Amino acid sequence: MESYLFEVGHLLFRYFHIVAGIAWIGASFYFVWLDNNLTNPPQWKKDKGIQGDLWAIHAGGIYEVAKYKAGPEKMPEHLHWFKWEAYSTWISGTLLLSLLYYVGADVYLIDPSKAALEQMSAIALSIGCIATGYLFYRLICKTSLINHGLAFATIALSFLTLWTWGIDHFFADRAVYIHVGALIGTCMAGNVFNVIVPSQKQMVKAIAEGKQPDPQFGLIAKQVSIHNNYATLPILFIMLSNHFAFTYAHEFGWLILIALFIVGMWIRHFFNLKNRGIVKPGVLVSGIAAFFVVMAASAPWHTLQSGKAIAQAHQQVEVSDQQAWQIIQSRCTECHSQNPTSAMFKSPPAGFVLDNLAQAKQFASLINTRAVVTKDMPLANMTKMTEDERALIGVWVNKAE
Repeated sequence: MESYLFEVGHLLFRYFHIVAGIAWIGASFYFVWLDNNLTNPPQWKKDKGIQGDLWAIHAGGIYEVAKYKAGPEKMPEHLHWFKWEAYSTWISGTLLLSLLYYVGADVYLIDPSKAALEQMSAIALSIGCIATGYLFYRLICKTSLINHGLAFATIALSFLTLWTWGIDHFFADRAVYIHVGALIGTCMAGNVFNVIVPSQKQMVKAIAEGKQPDPQFGLIAKQVSIHNNYATLPILFIMLSNHFAFTYAHEFGWLILIALFIVGMWIRHFFNLKNRGIVKPGVLVSGIAAFFVVMAASAPWHTLQSGKAIAQAHQQVEVSDQQAWQIIQSRCTECHSQNPTSAMFKSPPAGFVLDNLAQAKQFASLINTRAVVTKDMPLANMTKMTEDERALIGVWVNKAE
């Protein structure tokens, strides 16, 4: 019953997190698009303080949108605030992180081959690392760097690279990616909570008092809103990354993440330029090309060569179906069974079942990829699969092919 409740909690928090994330990222995409597509309004609108306007048609209706340079003469009765999309995404993400990587620290957070951490020590280190990264970001946002986009991005990405490399020495591979997502998500939500909403409150307060709002509040809010926008594509990748073991399980998985982070920001830059009427196909093409360069560089060439060498070295070794099945049965079926015996799972992860030799043969190539090539399975190697056993499975699969 405990494992069932764990999985229900996992489903609930992940579903909530994805829905909230879609709402937040969608709002970010829309408002940056909207701001970049505003046109110069007619004089009578300018006289009312309108800086730009936009006409659009959607779902059978025609919409007129106007942006004030500072604010209207009088606040409307109903003013929509966009903040809970950010807060609910961060809250649900924190709950998901706590459930999987703190409650399930022994499996998802700790990697004994990297560092011998106790559960509470690992959790404290995790929270400390995220807090340190967030404080660094807040610190540089208070410096003059924030007014120099390229310099700010260079410093921030340099710190993120060092930070990611550092935590890779302590946490499991999947946890490293999730922690980068947690840090960036915290910075993004912090921008909303600490900068955007307070700035907007100051603007609303000034208008309510019959004063002209200080335009600086709007500029500050817009700066960090742009930061959030450029982080959206990298965050989406991190949310999907645990489905792609060849990234996080790579020897230089931390570097692959940083490279894809930069690629995501660069591709986002193309769309932000395009929304302003500046079309630079070279930005998009170079971004896509860079993605494939990263994919080629991260391909398991060395591992594949090693696998061929192992197969050649074991040409005289006969690995029977029964020998392979014994290894799979003792190392894999604890989780990947119709009725798992692992306390962590009520049902087989991803619905992947290995209850007999026929199923093992059917999925031999996938077993080879995850247990021999990327070596991210068994999860956290909790069944203690040895290198010799991985090699024998590799020989078995290669000879079967």
